[in-house]
Amino acid sequence: MYCRNCGAAMQNESVFCTSCGVPKGQGNRFCPNCGKETAQEAVVCINCGISLGQDQSIGGSMQKSKLAAGLLGIFLGSLGVHNFYLGYTGKAIAQLLISLLTCGFGAVASGIWGLVEGILILTGSITKDAKGIPLKD
Repeated sequence: MYCRNCGAAMQNESVFCTSCGVPKGQGNRFCPNCGKETAQEAVVCINCGISLGQDQSIGGSMQKSKLAAGLLGIFLGSLGVHNFYLGYTGKAIAQLLISLLTCGFGAVASGIWGLVEGILILTGSITKDAKGIPLKD
C-alpha cells in the first residue's frame, strides 16, 4: 500500500503516512496500489488499473481475503456465498436460485461452478473483487 499524498510505501495497518504525516487514504496524487503518480482527477490508475475512487481503499477492512473467498467458493459455492462476499451479487443470486428453485437438483451444477471459482481464486486467476480492489493474501 502506498500513500495517496506522497507515494511512500505504507503498512496496511498504518493510520498515517510516516513520510508526510497525512492520514491514510488522503490525497490524490499517487496510486495506493502501485505507488505511481496519477493525475489528480484520474478515476483509474493507468499503471495498474485499480479504481481510485475516494470511497475505496487498499488494505484495511475493504480489501477482501483471497483465502476466505476461495474457501467459501469450495465449501458454499452452490449457494453463491463467495460471490456475495466479493460483491458479485448478480452471479451470487443466480447460483442461489439455481440451487433453491430446482429443489436441490441444480445444486450439483451450481456447486461445481462454485468449486471451480474457488479454485480459480486460490490459484490467483481471480485476483480482484467486484469493485476492482485486489484480493489480499
